[in-house]
Amino acid sequence: MEICANSFASAIIAERAGASRIELCTNLENGGTTPSYGQIKLVKEKLSIGVNVLIRPRAGDFLYNDEEWATIKEDVLFCKELNCDSVVFGALLPDGNVDTLKMQELIDLAAPMPVVFHRAFDRCVDPENALEDIISLGCIRILTSGLCNSAFEGKEVLKSLQTQAHGRIEIMPGAGVNAQNIRQILNYTGCTNIHASAKESVNTNMLYDQVNVSDMNEATFTTSEEKVQQLVQLLEK
Repeated sequence: MEICANSFASAIIAERAGASRIELCTNLENGGTTPSYGQIKLVKEKLSIGVNVLIRPRAGDFLYNDEEWATIKEDVLFCKELNCDSVVFGALLPDGNVDTLKMQELIDLAAPMPVVFHRAFDRCVDPENALEDIISLGCIRILTSGLCNSAFEGKEVLKSLQTQAHGRIEIMPGAGVNAQNIRQILNYTGCTNIHASAKESVNTNMLYDQVNVSDMNEATFTTSEEKVQQLVQLLEK
């Protein structure tokens, strides 16, 4: 049970609630981006479960220019210095194929720290070829919704990927995973890892509201201890 934790506080909650590991990120509203150095450092110091760090310098697509690539490499080196369990990354070419050159460069830089290919996979043109490319690169896991908006919608593709992978790499369903569908997804696909945000909305504690400004006072997300516990309990049945 991997929980997508968007802060130090969420990471602590996820561990306390029984998660096996976390994917640490920030900016869940836009699919997740790289957390700050301070967040990564504190999480590594305080957590005893696995800590995998999302490396994504911005929202949007998975084509990276030279400046973004330089930032990505620095973030990977920092995670390596802190002995993170893995970094979670993905890069595509404009035609929708995996950017194997960039991936190989990052995998070599991260070594011996493993690399997980994230949901950039769900934007690829050919999932079967992409799977073989990612296996050849040596990634340990793919986080995917089966090329759909949710893992439940993509369960047919997830099942096919799990069969094709045949134990050579872990296929981890993610996106829209909740207490109502977690067992169905795992039972149908045959996957043994699963990823969920298990988040809840938290309103501001500000008493004063500047009505002439429409943002910077909005609700935020945090990991729900109750939701994580419920998911973990369902997996234990």
